[in-house]
Amino acid sequence: MPGPVATPPPQGLVLDGRSLSPGEVAWAARSAASAVPASLSEGARTRMRDTVDLKYALLEQEIPIYGVTTGFGDSCSRQISPRKAHELQRNLVLYHLNGTGPAAAPEVARATMLIRANALSRGPSAIRPEVVDRLLDLLGRDVLPLIPERGSLGASGDLVPLCYLAATLIGEGEVLHRRTVRPVLDALADEGLSPVELEPKEGIALINGTSFTAAYAVLAAWDARELAVVAELATAMTLEALRGNASAMHSFVHENKPHPGQVDSARAVRALLEGSKLATSFEEILLRREMLAGRGFVQLNEPVQEKYSVRCAPQIIGIVHDTLEWVERWLRVEVNSSSDNPLFDAEDGGLHLGGNFYAGHVGHAMDGLKVTVAGLADLLDRQLALVVDEKFNNELPPNLIVARDPDDPEAGLHHGFKGMQIAASAITAEALKQANPASVFSRSTEAHNQDKVSMGTIAARDARTINGLVREVAAIHLIALAQAIELRGTELSSPAIRSVHALIREHSPFVHRDRRLDHDISAVIGLIESGALRRAAGLTDADFIAGRRLADAVAA
Repeated sequence: MPGPVATPPPQGLVLDGRSLSPGEVAWAARSAASAVPASLSEGARTRMRDTVDLKYALLEQEIPIYGVTTGFGDSCSRQISPRKAHELQRNLVLYHLNGTGPAAAPEVARATMLIRANALSRGPSAIRPEVVDRLLDLLGRDVLPLIPERGSLGASGDLVPLCYLAATLIGEGEVLHRRTVRPVLDALADEGLSPVELEPKEGIALINGTSFTAAYAVLAAWDARELAVVAELATAMTLEALRGNASAMHSFVHENKPHPGQVDSARAVRALLEGSKLATSFEEILLRREMLAGRGFVQLNEPVQEKYSVRCAPQIIGIVHDTLEWVERWLRVEVNSSSDNPLFDAEDGGLHLGGNFYAGHVGHAMDGLKVTVAGLADLLDRQLALVVDEKFNNELPPNLIVARDPDDPEAGLHHGFKGMQIAASAITAEALKQANPASVFSRSTEAHNQDKVSMGTIAARDARTINGLVREVAAIHLIALAQAIELRGTELSSPAIRSVHALIREHSPFVHRDRRLDHDISAVIGLIESGALRRAAGLTDADFIAGRRLADAVAA
């Protein structure tokens, strides 16, 4: 699980249902602070109270209000008396408590709580501000719902997962209270809080939304941006390790195919290599070449360009950057939307039935993102294969072992990074397999009322899983690159890469002879998860939250 963000924003979050960013959600979910400061804006409180008043005015008219005085889903033709509306909301929560699988990570629970509170703060959901205040109280006091990962179609919202959030509010079940699993009533009592009594519409307002799906999605987007930075670091380090030709990163190349992410990625690699005495260029190769001197053929002693996994890296990493542009735009809309049904318009007194709970945008965003991020695993694995293979690594020792004289007693005994490349290849295959789109697997459900569903939650969880696999491949590659650069001579590296190399060496020593490396991999995964590698290259948390790119930070 990714580690905490090191540098929090200077002040707490004020929720208004309109301005929360995906980056702020990810920060709050992973904050190093034990409490997440968030509160409702005054404007949100006014809008929420206005729709609560409208709800009660409509209840007095005894009209059928979906999910308030009618049954749910296919049962919407069964109307009940307003006096039964309170009990209906509690039953709605209880009959959906049937999730399966492991509990979502605490960061997912936090993100879910924050997104749900923000969505409800928009106003049309007809839920009291006091209920959302209590939800934010629990978030700030680290009382987290234990939400099973499985059970959501991502269509009528995340009904099953969000019921565990609602259950926490009403005092049902268990929670994670300051890292300990406890009965929710005990946790509430220790915090001086009491369970919420749901009023009409408040149960469906809490559970009929996309907040669980969106929680996975905003965290996946954050992690994908982190991995794009790591891929740029790895590409620059690969060019140094191979004494490779960096001319493919030249601005002229990318200005003539100006996809913004591609341009930025090439710029990042150029900036990381500034001052390098290891990476070479086409111009330097020309100076070293054997001249034709009137002959019809000559075998050059070095290639004039690198293989695709090095030469085309900006074109591959850039896809992630450009995908994230629209993914994060969609997610910003999603986390600032009223995603339940029905919605109340306090201005014109209207009641509107719709389908904002459909997580189609999030599902398609995550399916798109996970394909591009899985491509990073393939890129890094191919780079690693070049670096460890004596046929391609430009006179580095085979498998990056320490060179030994033939009469050395240990000569021939060590295989260095051979096993690491095998593991990386296996993990890469798993990441690529996981990239199969989830959003195409719609299932007609719930008596054919939910006859077209998004599967957005599954897509978002898949994106989470792929990010984790890519981190593992990246960690293996970075450890190998640190070894290769040290074999070349760390003093010849660029200043930026020396900084990154030094950080890796704090957690993964040079490999003098065969030893286990699984603990090294775990440690470097932690550096990626926490953003420490990114910060070592010069991109701070504050800049990262603001969407700044690595190239700008390194240049600065």
